[in-house]
Amino acid sequence: MNQQVDPSQFMELYSVHEIRLRGFVHSLIPLWSDAEDITQQCNLILWKKFEQYEPGTNFFAWACQIARFEVQKYRTSEGRRRMTFSDVFLDAVAEHTVKGCDEMQARVEFLQECVAKLPPEHRELLRLRYDERRSVGSVAKLLDRPVESVYKALSRIRLKLYTCITRRLATGHL
Repeated sequence: MNQQVDPSQFMELYSVHEIRLRGFVHSLIPLWSDAEDITQQCNLILWKKFEQYEPGTNFFAWACQIARFEVQKYRTSEGRRRMTFSDVFLDAVAEHTVKGCDEMQARVEFLQECVAKLPPEHRELLRLRYDERRSVGSVAKLLDRPVESVYKALSRIRLKLYTCITRRLATGHL
């Protein structure tokens, strides 16, 4: 156990996993507002119990265990007011979601690595289209290229990225 809680260490770990944790809770609770309330409660508990977290272990898995407990408390308090799923079903969904989050995180990391391998002009095209959220027409005008050539270039780049990520997944790097 940590003797002293370091707020910056907590924030660093939490900020990396916040979106995944929110998605995890939303996968178990059908109503958006209820899932958000539970997520906020989890955030408070994570902070209060951070001294119990063992550095170097999987923070996301630890946070999901706390979230599961909060979901169970919510379901118990809801009782018969609403139709709910069985605990066995929710545990299966929770387990599947955690695995899915890990795979999605791996895919994101593979995508970043594959994009880094692209030539600079391809990375720039992706940046303009997706980071800046420009339309293909806007990108074409900015680069003084025909719209059709930008569409074709983006299509070829996406295919290269798909192939790169698929290869990485096939080698078992999850």
